[in-house]
Amino acid sequence: MRAGEGTDDEPLFRPYAVTGGRAEPRYHLAMETLVSTAAMMGDDYSLLGPEQEAIMTLCRSVRSVAEISALLRVPLGVARVLIADMADEGLVRLHMPQLISSGQPDLTLLERVLSGLRRL
Repeated sequence: MRAGEGTDDEPLFRPYAVTGGRAEPRYHLAMETLVSTAAMMGDDYSLLGPEQEAIMTLCRSVRSVAEISALLRVPLGVARVLIADMADEGLVRLHMPQLISSGQPDLTLLERVLSGLRRL
């Protein structure tokens, strides 16, 4: 099933089928990590799976991992696996949050993520 199809009651695709049953990405992605499309607009996406294509389309505007999860209606773990795999392939860029000296994320960044989630 292609992303964007289906009813409101069913997921866009079987979540763990697209990750090969993996629930954890190869490396940690915080839910506030920002993601953007690395490829150019004219690139051919025909070799991508429907989930990857949906993420590429969503990330033309910078989105957080949490936003991508919510918009695709998949568990956060599934979104993390898909995004990490795509980053490894060079399809998306990850913009990791900067930690302040106390080891905590920047409050301004968290407020931007929260604002984006509220707009959903």
